[in-house]
Parts: sequence; structure tokens; C-alpha cells
Amino acid sequence: MPVFSLTRGVPHSSHWGAFSVLARNGGIEVAPHPRDPAPSPLLGNILASVAHRARIARPMARRGWLERGPGPDRRRGYDELVPLDWPRALDLVAEELRRVYSDYGARAIFGGCYGWASAGRFHDAPRQLHRFLNVAGGYVRSIGSYSSGAASVILPHVIGPQEAVAGNNVSWDELVSESALVLAFGGMALKNNDVGGGGTGEHIALARLRAAHSRGVEFHLIGPLRDDLPGEVEAVWHPIRPGTDVALMLGIAHTLVTEDLHDRVFLDRYCIGYDSFEPYLLGRYDGQPKDAAWAAPICGLPAEEIIGLARHAASRRTLVTCSQSLQRAEHGEQPVWMGVVLAALLGQIGLPGGGFAYALGSTSNTGKPPLAVPLPTL
Repeated sequence: MPVFSLTRGVPHSSHWGAFSVLARNGGIEVAPHPRDPAPSPLLGNILASVAHRARIARPMARRGWLERGPGPDRRRGYDELVPLDWPRALDLVAEELRRVYSDYGARAIFGGCYGWASAGRFHDAPRQLHRFLNVAGGYVRSIGSYSSGAASVILPHVIGPQEAVAGNNVSWDELVSESALVLAFGGMALKNNDVGGGGTGEHIALARLRAAHSRGVEFHLIGPLRDDLPGEVEAVWHPIRPGTDVALMLGIAHTLVTEDLHDRVFLDRYCIGYDSFEPYLLGRYDGQPKDAAWAAPICGLPAEEIIGLARHAASRRTLVTCSQSLQRAEHGEQPVWMGVVLAALLGQIGLPGGGFAYALGSTSNTGKPPLAVPLPTL
């Protein structure tokens, strides 16, 4: 394997890790950073991407647009793409921006770059694009993200802004040292931990999962895919049907409440709304208690297994985690919301290694300690 070098190679960062590029025998070699304990295999794709036929090496424009200008065209999506040099491409973009600003105003300009073009925060494409369009005259932008579109909307109404919740999660190190039980709704797939928005350094998830298992932390994987936690942590697998996490959480919650295993002192002191939630849970609104017997045929687990999960979670320091995948669905805000409710019923939010964590195990950077020095961002 090539050896990382700051002097002979070009150091670089990517969304899946730090590496250096070395010129070798008319081509290049990629070497992962030596401090990365688990370099992502995605680094191996860099070599092929340099000359891949799908790579767009220069600006392109539709022939119909070049010949006839803006407007509807039946060939759109099928039209030939014409390569341009950079000066002409920049002139065309500038002319089109002037036309749209003049004819329609700033509300007709969508600054839609999503940001995965490059790693880093100074060269982050959305920040550069949005600064440019602000200076040019304004624009319309999007809010939220594809990654956590539902969670980012619901969490501020329930517990706090998504960035604050994920940024102040129970960390990997805290999980190793303090947690006793992890209920991982949606799992903690290692493949997802390969990647971090804006770039990532050390890939620590596997090492921390191993350390937690060695200390005796018990993992319960709740989801349809067995490998959403590595086999070596010996997680108890609860293979529920996709999209039924809320039903399972409600079944667990019903057992906690009816067996007086919930923390009423915590609910009264730190929470608002439990007095509205409990009647729903117990079926006083619709005549249907959301008990384990009700949840079992929905999620595909035996009622006894659901009851056992509730009792087990109430008996030790328990961390409820929700992966980002849970909220990438219709009504995706519901499992995240109910995950917070379940953690509140257990009364361990704010305790080391307990409570609720969002997206822990969903990206490489979540669960790491905050940077000691702020990044040089715009």
C-alpha cells in the first residue's frame, strides 16, 4: 500500500477521509492518512474516477439552448451537450444571470448547490455560491437537507435544533465509558460511518463499538438489516418490518407506563405535553391502547419480546438512538419524535451515556468531540 507523505505527495481531504496523492509511473497512487485507524475503501475509487467516462472534464451546454436561447424545448433531456471553454462558459452564465435578474428579479434565481462537490469548509460550494448570488442581487435558497429533512423540522419543536441535538449527542467515548444498553433504531451501519459532510478525519466508529462491547455494553439492533451493526458486537437483533419503529416504541412505552417503570419525576420537571400523550398511549382517545399486543402484528415482533425490551431498558443506563434512515420516509418525523419521548419516559436524557441520540452511527463526524479550534469558514 502507498505510504502517506506530506513532502512527496499532495495532501488532500475528501468526504470519506484524508489521504495523499503520489505521482507514480505515469499515474497516481492514493495513500490514506496513517492516523486513520479504519480508512474507507471508498478511497480506492479515486484512481478510477480520474479518467472515468462519467467524469465531466469541462463546462457543457445544451446545443438547443446555445442555438435558440432560453425557453421550452422538446429535446431537453435528450439534446446534445456541447463542450465549452471556461471564458465562454463564464460569459454565458453572466449574461443569463443579467437577463433573469432584469426580466424576473431575484426570486427567479435558485441558488441550489447542495454542497457535496468538495470537502472542506472554505471551499464549500454552497457558501461560495450563496455569497456570490447575494452580491449579484439576491436569490431563492432551499432549507433543510435530503439527509435529515424531517428531523430538522420536528426536533426544534421537541427538544432543540437538529444541529445542536446531533452536535451534543452522547459521544462515542461517552457510550464506551457510560452506557449499559443501546437501543439502536435503524442501527449504526459502518458503511455510513465512512462518510462525513465537509470531510472527515479518523474513522473511529468501529474501534469505539469494539471497546464498548469489550466493556460489556449491550447492543440491540432494531431494524430489518442484520448488518446495520457489525457482528462482532454481538447485538441482539429485532428484525422489525420497515417503517414500524413508532409502533414498537409505543408498545415499549405502554409497558413502561402501565408497569410504573417510567420516570414521572423527570416528566413533570423537564417535559411539557406528557398529560396529552399518556391518554393517547393508553387508548383513552380512540379506545385502542398502544400496548405490546397491539404493536406486535404491526412491527412483526412477539408481544413478549416488546415487553421484555421495555423492562430491560428501564433497568439500566439506556441510550435510545435513531438513525437518519428512519426519517427518510413518509411521516419521517414520527420515529424521531417518538424516540425522544421514549428516552424521556426512561428519564435518562442528560445523564452520561443515556437518553437520546440522533444520527449517531449515521455519519463519520457525529459522535466525535467538537473541534478545539474553529474551522476557517466563510
